Amino acid sequence: MEKSKNDVWVGLFVLLGAAAILFLALQSANLLSLSFQSTYPVTARFDNIGGLKPQAAVKSAGVVVGRVDSISFDDKNFQARVTLALETRYHFPKDSSLKILTSGLLGEQYIGIEAGIDDKTWAAGDTISSTQSAVVLENLIGQFLYNKAAEAQPSGGSTKK
Repeated sequence: MEKSKNDVWVGLFVLLGAAAILFLALQSANLLSLSFQSTYPVTARFDNIGGLKPQAAVKSAGVVVGRVDSISFDDKNFQARVTLALETRYHFPKDSSLKILTSGLLGEQYIGIEAGIDDKTWAAGDTISSTQSAVVLENLIGQFLYNKAAEAQPSGGSTKK
């Protein structure tokens, strides 16, 4: 009987540990967000969202103020349409702008809000037009290599004999 009790406790401890590891894995991959704050949706249009994913953080001054709710493609304007779920306790001026930023050199991408100075604030359903697309590292490397190759070519001037 004593061995059976120990087996139950060990099994319970193993299940608790597995649940904790699962929780940490989902939390670190941004697949689980435990926010019980009410939110309001706003939409933004970007020319290029890079590697932005749903559930990515929306930050202002380094503080998470919401999450990316959904990402879709607008085939009329040929832009990415990003729906944000901002917490209702945060209100941003209408002239605020959005940027897609990266955590560290190769970290995950998130949306940063730069607050404006307008008296009116964003409301549910607003569309934000002042956006800055993601900086794609591959494009920067390509431009750098192209410029270096252009500098290395001779200018077609006269040659001495």
